[in-house]
Amino acid sequence: AQVTGVVGALVDVLDVDEGWDAAVTAALGEALSAVVVSDPVAARRAVEALRSSGTTGAVLILGRSVGGGSWIPGGVESVRAHARPGPAAPTGLDVLLDSLIAHVGCTDDIADAIDIVEEHPEAIVVTRAGDRLSPSGWRLGVADEAGSAQRLEAARREKEDADAVLAAASSAAASPWEESTRARTEVDRLQNELDAALAALEGATARLSAADADRRTRLAEVALLESGLGTVRARLAAHQARVAELEAILPALEEAERAEAEAARARSDAQAAIESRASHLAMRRRDLEVRLAGLAERDSILRQRLDETEARLRADVDARRDAADRRRRIEASLAVLQRLADVVSERRARLDARHAEIRDQRMRQSDETKAVLARLDTARRSRQESERELDGMRERQRRIEIEETESRTRLESAVEAVRRELEVEPATAEAAPAPDVPEGKTHADRARELEREIRLMGPINPLALQEFTELQERLAFYEEQLNDVRSSRRELSQVIAAVDEEIRSVFAEAFQDVARNFTELFGMLFPGGKGRLVLTDPKDMLNTGIDVEAQPPGKTFKKLSLLSGGERSLTAVAYLFAVFRSRPSPFYVMDEVEAALDDVNLHRFLSLVAEFRRSAQLIIVSHQKRTMEAADCLIGVTMQPGGSSRIVTERPAEESAT
Repeated sequence: AQVTGVVGALVDVLDVDEGWDAAVTAALGEALSAVVVSDPVAARRAVEALRSSGTTGAVLILGRSVGGGSWIPGGVESVRAHARPGPAAPTGLDVLLDSLIAHVGCTDDIADAIDIVEEHPEAIVVTRAGDRLSPSGWRLGVADEAGSAQRLEAARREKEDADAVLAAASSAAASPWEESTRARTEVDRLQNELDAALAALEGATARLSAADADRRTRLAEVALLESGLGTVRARLAAHQARVAELEAILPALEEAERAEAEAARARSDAQAAIESRASHLAMRRRDLEVRLAGLAERDSILRQRLDETEARLRADVDARRDAADRRRRIEASLAVLQRLADVVSERRARLDARHAEIRDQRMRQSDETKAVLARLDTARRSRQESERELDGMRERQRRIEIEETESRTRLESAVEAVRRELEVEPATAEAAPAPDVPEGKTHADRARELEREIRLMGPINPLALQEFTELQERLAFYEEQLNDVRSSRRELSQVIAAVDEEIRSVFAEAFQDVARNFTELFGMLFPGGKGRLVLTDPKDMLNTGIDVEAQPPGKTFKKLSLLSGGERSLTAVAYLFAVFRSRPSPFYVMDEVEAALDDVNLHRFLSLVAEFRRSAQLIIVSHQKRTMEAADCLIGVTMQPGGSSRIVTERPAEESAT
């Protein structure tokens, strides 16, 4: 009501003919209790007010259509003719009512309404009793009469009676209420003083929390120093192991290591002292927390007593005499709270001083640690230089040993080769004269040439001519086989091309027939809907896929994944019967294809079955009663307890004839 542009509830600006209240309520539904606004800007303000207050509601804009059609089945009276804007209704309400209920028809009997909806599933029909039948469901009786005119008028009368009773009770209780008001004023004053004391206590608590956070920071820094100290100790152990090897050339490092150990012990002692002080501070903090919990409990008790005092003042006027005593007790409690706040402030000052001392001590320890780390870095760099020199000397020694070993091995191999290949001793071979070599070449070059020629010659094969003849014969045989394979491949390629062309022609023709029949059958099963079959790759008929696009009436999507279960089943039935119509067969077998269909869609399915039963036999496995009623013959399997299975055959047509 405080939002600019709000006209009022739709039920307040609407006039309904006598006897049509239930029908109009059923036709409007939730819109009956919606708030009417003048323009979209006012609608935005109203929605923002609802959201800020955490309230639910609906908003309708004047002069705008909110959806729905204007189609009403023949022979049905329109609900719009019996609802009109009231005397105080704003301009534009006619357009809004047309969009809301102009497409809703009304009948006197629910049976007539059901017949109309079965014949026209997309229609919306209500009855004079408030029943509503629409594509979204059938509802018997008015869902909520909170927005009807009679209900609102009765609520107004009840409110007027309640206001009169309230006025009489207020005049009778005026004097006690004034006394209660004065007592409440005194209690409010005491409550304000208590709130001030609680605010001081909350400030002390906040400062204590800050001190606790500072203590946790100190503990984290101490933990960091501990981890650094552990790393230093690990490195010290490794360095001591290395010092044992370099003891002869680096005697000065021993003194540095001892100094480092002394510094580590000093840091350990300092760390123990810090941990002791931290545990003492933790105990002090727990003590303060216990006291704060006691103060909070005392505060809750005082608040409870104040509530009891106010309740007693309202219930009994004589309880005012106890208010003075309780006020004195409350003042005494406030004094105690003040003293406790002073104690907390004193303890906080002590904690601050203690934290300052610990901070100074930590800074001194940090400086000492930095100095020790600097000396340790200097000793580490000196040790690394000595280690690099020692590693260089050891590397040179290893290379010399390796070269000596390789030379000895080559010499032994050469002596063994001379004895094995030349069958002479090394001394005799050295004394023998060297053979003549061409000018410009050495004996080593000549030896390498001879070794290369021997390798190129390879081993001698006396059966080489026979193997060459056999290989020629195999080559001729393989060439003949290859020519046969090539000719067969050419023939197969021609056959494959002819088959592919036939497949393309047959598939294109079959697809055109199925697509045309699917579109017709889909329009028959979904009146007003659109469906078609689309090739995913029309240029490649051998590898293309098929997409099924289905758009039921009143819906915009086309993909099967967005349809409901019944819509998917009916779409699949349309595709199946499109294939049947395109390529007829003497009989068809279907297994529970209509299990997910409702009554309206089942009626359409049975009409399609009736069309196909003229030219073929249909065998349908079903649990639907209407499907079994439409069958010419029913075949079932049953088994008696303790017996065997037997087949039961019934002919509904013959039974109905008899």
